[in-house]
Amino acid sequence: MSTLNSRGIAVITGVGRRRSIGAGLALGLAEDGWDLAINHWRPYDDRIGLERLPDDPEVIAEACRALGAAVELIPGDLGDPATPARLLEGARRMGPVSGLVMSHCESVDSSILTTDLESWDRHFAVNARATWLLIKAFAEQLPASVDPGRVGGRIVALTSDHTVRNLPYGASKGALDRIVTAAAVELADRGVRANVINPGPIDTGWMDDEIRASGIAATPAGRLGTPADTADLVRFLFSDEGSWMNGQVLYSNGGFAVG
Repeated sequence: MSTLNSRGIAVITGVGRRRSIGAGLALGLAEDGWDLAINHWRPYDDRIGLERLPDDPEVIAEACRALGAAVELIPGDLGDPATPARLLEGARRMGPVSGLVMSHCESVDSSILTTDLESWDRHFAVNARATWLLIKAFAEQLPASVDPGRVGGRIVALTSDHTVRNLPYGASKGALDRIVTAAAVELADRGVRANVINPGPIDTGWMDDEIRASGIAATPAGRLGTPADTADLVRFLFSDEGSWMNGQVLYSNGGFAVG
């Protein structure tokens, strides 16, 4: 472990760009003493075309190491059903894995009439099937039982309410919600705490001025969320103080669209 106070090893997916929620999650958990196995997939980031530099994953990893964390970068396409098990296997070479944060996604705008079958299947492969397979691989490497009340592992996944004209993304995120909340019950004997976070609109490079202004106007807190806002909640859920939260879909969005 990297420090005497290390809390363990956490796997984080979707950490391909410095301007991403995943980067904020990695930095926050590194600051709290977690060692990290970071997953990213450059071909997806290239295809989506959001703001990034070629060395973003390495820069994020170095920033986490500067905070005292041991970090392994493990690239892989989560649309490939073999990748989740390979990712957990790579992380376990660092030691026992006790945290899993899923911030990856496939997100390509399309509607009921414009979505094609290939895109639909890829959204569900990445956003739903990979979530299940990551949780399965994570749970299989935990002890089969722990003392009642003891936390054996922590899982957090990111979701979204966005569905209209982003149909396969929203539908597959709905499936993600059910998979993760089921884990809170089905993996209770292993001491797993599993929760979902809906962070609301966070500008990670995909917003134009009109979308940004609309998001602020719909948020009573008066601003858009940041990756650090989401990371703060994950850090709480990964702490001893957050261990009573389990099986929840949590809205951490400044009150976005409540009215």
